[in-house]
Amino acid sequence: MPRLVLEWERSLGRRLTLRDLHILKTVAQSGSMAKAARSLGMSQPSVSEAVAKLEAVLRVRLLDRGPRGVEPTIYTNALLRREQVISDEVQQAIRDIEFLADPAAGEIRIGCPENLACGFVPTVIDRMSRCYPKVTFHVTPVEPAAMGFRELRERSVDLMIGRILAPPLDDDLDAQTLFEDRLLVVAGASSPWTRRRKIAMDELLDEPWVHIPQNNLVNTYYVASLRARGLTPPTPVVSTYSMHVRNHLVATGRYLAVFWEWTLRFNTNGQSLKVLPVDLGVPSRPVATVKLKNRTLSPVVELFIGQAQELARSMSMRSATRAKAPSSRG
Repeated sequence: MPRLVLEWERSLGRRLTLRDLHILKTVAQSGSMAKAARSLGMSQPSVSEAVAKLEAVLRVRLLDRGPRGVEPTIYTNALLRREQVISDEVQQAIRDIEFLADPAAGEIRIGCPENLACGFVPTVIDRMSRCYPKVTFHVTPVEPAAMGFRELRERSVDLMIGRILAPPLDDDLDAQTLFEDRLLVVAGASSPWTRRRKIAMDELLDEPWVHIPQNNLVNTYYVASLRARGLTPPTPVVSTYSMHVRNHLVATGRYLAVFWEWTLRFNTNGQSLKVLPVDLGVPSRPVATVKLKNRTLSPVVELFIGQAQELARSMSMRSATRAKAPSSRG
């Protein structure tokens, strides 16, 4: 067994504190003992003493000192990668204690793309907050696939909700599918295209389109799917991630756009938007909750996942019932 591991079991664990790790992290991020001391509300000698103590305990140099300040060594980078996990686990333990003391309270940090933040996610939050009014929610707009689930791995969010465009996921991620989603062509209710019963995609190429920017995995997936069918993707007049901009422009009746079906289900502008009878032929993709496999989540986060699954099931059953219902048209 390595020497330091043996010493940890004997005495090292009692000498290495979370406070010392936090001081080292602050110094590494600020690049200066003096700046770190101001940030921590400590004296500079106390900061230097804490770093020196760590170096003595671990028997490696943690900081390279120079005229421009300090730089973390490879040993510090290795240590702080684990510090992030330790800090997160301690915070999760505190949340567990809060939940045990009051099962109706807690905090949930969610990362999701804006099109899910405009409907599905806030609906889950509203349903859950009615039963657990003391729970607080923090929603970070982010495209999980495009960002490589970075926020999840950095532990700045507890879970992510997003579309799985290119399965399988990495081994450290655990995904639970909520529902299947598909892309649809949408126009404003006043658009003349809404009076057509069947439309070929080629007929719409010269229309003004609003779409997400090209440097995005969703756009790449959409374009590749169209080209695989021999279709030419339309060139957008407006490129934006903003759902507000897309909704407003499409609702005028002048613009066309591609929307995910479940985004439309929760869209407050649903009456002003109409799905066009266009066969894109783009395969549906699963929307899932994604979390780190080896990360312990607080019970209140698991409650949120359960609420999301319940909403997805009820919406899917409602959709299936409508699809089976006989048409009232003559």
